[in-house]
Amino acid sequence: MITKILKIAGMIWASPNTFLGLGAGCLALLTGGNVQIRRGCLEFWGGFLSWIFERLPNGPIAAITLGHVIVGLNRFMLGEARDHEHVHVRQYERWGPFFLPAYIACSIFMYSKGKNPYLDNPFEVEAYSKCTRKSSRQSVNVH
Repeated sequence: MITKILKIAGMIWASPNTFLGLGAGCLALLTGGNVQIRRGCLEFWGGFLSWIFERLPNGPIAAITLGHVIVGLNRFMLGEARDHEHVHVRQYERWGPFFLPAYIACSIFMYSKGKNPYLDNPFEVEAYSKCTRKSSRQSVNVH
């Protein structure tokens, strides 16, 4: 019972970010994308998402997590990045609406120290260390 209450609380706490992800997901669906549910999260891919993910600086990227929504380049890359992205889902449940500002602040801090703002970001370090499937960081980035 306590576990279910904590899970619901985490979902509510992360919900402002989840709404951002739903917006991106709706845009994907309106432009020919797709959606599936995996491990309690909505996963969107294709359409506008594929177009933008292929053109981002340091891209292409595999996926980005926004609360309990994971948006990705394509279905295959979502599968490759799923373990990593679910570490971010847990981070959103801990940090709630403060996750994105904290993530950005960490990236800026790492950059100011001459480090890689993505790979040295503590949120990414945790995600890469905890995920069971290590995606190639050189070919396609997971976020």
